[in-house]
Amino acid sequence: MTPWIAAVFAVFAWWFATGAILIVVRRSDAGDRMAHGRSVVLAVPLLALGIAGLIVTSGDLTPLNIYLSFGSVLLIWGWIELAFLAGVITGPERGDCPPGLTGWPRFVRAWTAMSHHEIALLLGLLAVVVASHPAENPFGLWAYVILFFARISAKLNLFFGAPRINTEFMPRPLAHLKSYFRQGPITLAFPIGVTLLSAATICFGERLVSASDPATAVGFALLATLAGLATLEHWLMVVPLPDAKLWRWMLPVPKTHQEGTDP
Repeated sequence: MTPWIAAVFAVFAWWFATGAILIVVRRSDAGDRMAHGRSVVLAVPLLALGIAGLIVTSGDLTPLNIYLSFGSVLLIWGWIELAFLAGVITGPERGDCPPGLTGWPRFVRAWTAMSHHEIALLLGLLAVVVASHPAENPFGLWAYVILFFARISAKLNLFFGAPRINTEFMPRPLAHLKSYFRQGPITLAFPIGVTLLSAATICFGERLVSASDPATAVGFALLATLAGLATLEHWLMVVPLPDAKLWRWMLPVPKTHQEGTDP
């Protein structure tokens, strides 16, 4: 039953980490102008804990170390995502995409709007590689690689076109990014992303089936589940399912108007 426990753990960690970030961002949106910056600074110890966790767990391949390295990567990834959603690490371009802008100029402007986040993701990958060396336990590194590729693929699909784009949880500092999304038919970016993520899920699943010890079984169960969740997130850009309900119930209600005023 150990691989099943690992799979359930991966699903819960993905859901809980996403919800925790959304709660912090939603509360910061309702606060003063410095609230987002404060939340990012206060979360720096979690980033340091994640890096330290990878260093400590990389040298020994045990089920506990694999769980801890997986959680450590989520802390590192979560801090970078929080900094992005808070508007602290985005890009130098903070304006809307001009109407009618297409082709290469639109791509360059979109890149300028979030280039700092892409660089932060690359630096995070470099930090995970360094912290995981020597990699007796490579599962934390592989988890980050899955998250990294899935995020780049998702951004490309939002830019080139997707039938369903959920902007319900878009925070105030990133409101300008909505103008770079394109809601419409899928493009070549979608089948490429889904195919590669599906192949990764199958590959990790095959390694899980052929695992010869409990530690590797736990590791490949975590990776297969994470890759499967990333694949599902891509399909939710096409299939009309109310995925926002997974987190909406746990978030504070946004303030739409002040008390005593006519809404």
